[in-house]
Amino acid sequence: MHFTLTNLNLTGIKNDTLSGLTVALALVPEAIAFAFVCHISPMIGLYAAFIVGLVSSVLGGRPGMISGATGAVAVVLASLVVSHGVEYLFAAVALMGILQLAAGLLKLGKYVRLIPHPVMLGFVNGLAIVIFLAQLAQFKTGTGDQAQWLQGADLWIMLTLVLLTMVLSFLLPLLTKAIPASLFAIITVTLLGMALSTYDIFHVRTVMDFVTMLDPDISSLKGGLPSFHIPHVPFDLDTLLIILPYSILAAAVGLIESLLTLTLVDEITETRGHGNRECLGQGAANLICGFFGAMGGCAMIGQSMINIKSGGRGRLSGITAALALMAFVMIGSDFIQIIPVAALVGVMFMVVISTFEWSSLRLINKIPKSDTFIIVLVSVITVLEDLATAVLVGVIVSALVFAWKKGSQIEIHSETDQKGSKIYHLRGQLFFGSARNFADLFNPSEDPADVIIDFHDARVHDQSGIEAINTLSERYTRLGKTLHLIDLSPECAQLLETAADLVDVLVYEDLKHWHIASDKLG
Repeated sequence: MHFTLTNLNLTGIKNDTLSGLTVALALVPEAIAFAFVCHISPMIGLYAAFIVGLVSSVLGGRPGMISGATGAVAVVLASLVVSHGVEYLFAAVALMGILQLAAGLLKLGKYVRLIPHPVMLGFVNGLAIVIFLAQLAQFKTGTGDQAQWLQGADLWIMLTLVLLTMVLSFLLPLLTKAIPASLFAIITVTLLGMALSTYDIFHVRTVMDFVTMLDPDISSLKGGLPSFHIPHVPFDLDTLLIILPYSILAAAVGLIESLLTLTLVDEITETRGHGNRECLGQGAANLICGFFGAMGGCAMIGQSMINIKSGGRGRLSGITAALALMAFVMIGSDFIQIIPVAALVGVMFMVVISTFEWSSLRLINKIPKSDTFIIVLVSVITVLEDLATAVLVGVIVSALVFAWKKGSQIEIHSETDQKGSKIYHLRGQLFFGSARNFADLFNPSEDPADVIIDFHDARVHDQSGIEAINTLSERYTRLGKTLHLIDLSPECAQLLETAADLVDVLVYEDLKHWHIASDKLG
């Protein structure tokens, strides 16, 4: 397996290392938050961020893309933890990894190319909105129904530090690119927060404040390396039936989010990743998570954007992020705990700004209304439901729109030859979307006794098209008229079983053999 660590130059190594450190700082609070969403210990989420981030960076198909514990996977598996406990979570994550490995071996990653561009735009915009809304929780105190918005001095300090982080992230690249702007902003705001905290009148909310708000029993983020752990569940059919639905959904959500993020990074970097290899990398990562007490995950668009914007391009950036995260947990937890939440929120707000496809707003009056509708639809469903549902709905709607447009683009031109036969020259695609329009193009009762349909500029694509031809032939036959089909593909002629004795089919021998999609031909 070809392994590219990074560009073999000092600039590439420096950029990957510094951007990886920046990403590691942003991974900590999100991994902890997603762990609580899944009703598990923060360390289980941090271990997932480490394992998924490291393994996918080494084995995955997209250098520079960051993976870790994600909210999409956490939401899917949360109900399993509530109903059966954390050990079933580990078993489900292991099975999730096996399913993703199977997808990679079957080379299913290539099908991400079938996702239309409007769906991609909707996915990106929806995800940017989701990232933005997720940050609003940092402006509240308490959890659940008890949560209340910050007020007074606490709110103003939070807003000021967020704005300062965003300004520093924006201005530093204009002066120098020697250090990632996000890392510089986090360090600067952390030092300022420490200075303000020396005054009793100021309270700067830190990562540790956020953790204790979620679980008051946690006093430190310090921990050790993950250890091998076989899930304590019965290895029988009952267990498989319990975890299989969760594993299938989590595997699908994880791969869809990873492959779409891969495509987005491809566009930004003007390079090309390998979808099938990414499936294998994600599968291996989650399989390992299942046997090392971690919650599993997938690619993270927010952290991937931080990495790319900070100059991270090679595998070293993801490896550095994973190793730095684990180093923070083992020996640097004291530093992580004092980082102001506002600094990380500011960085994520910059991610939102850079992730959202602002160009899609300018395209509203320049692209078909159907594409605009799909962009908005996918964005809304991504925010209200989940990514997998949004992409599935978007692809289905896009396919229906395509079928409708193609179905309406079938037409005929008719003429009468010297023998009195009427010749119809058909143009377009005959399939399920155009079968009805095809039938409406003909009026057998007004046609002469001999009718010819020329398929030279038309193609038949499915069984619905074949059936439309059969039905039309029967209409002419009932009136005692003869129907000839010329320039029809040999495969289509063979499938005209029900009209075999009724239709005069002529297939020119020198024509190309245009194949049609049919179970009989498969």
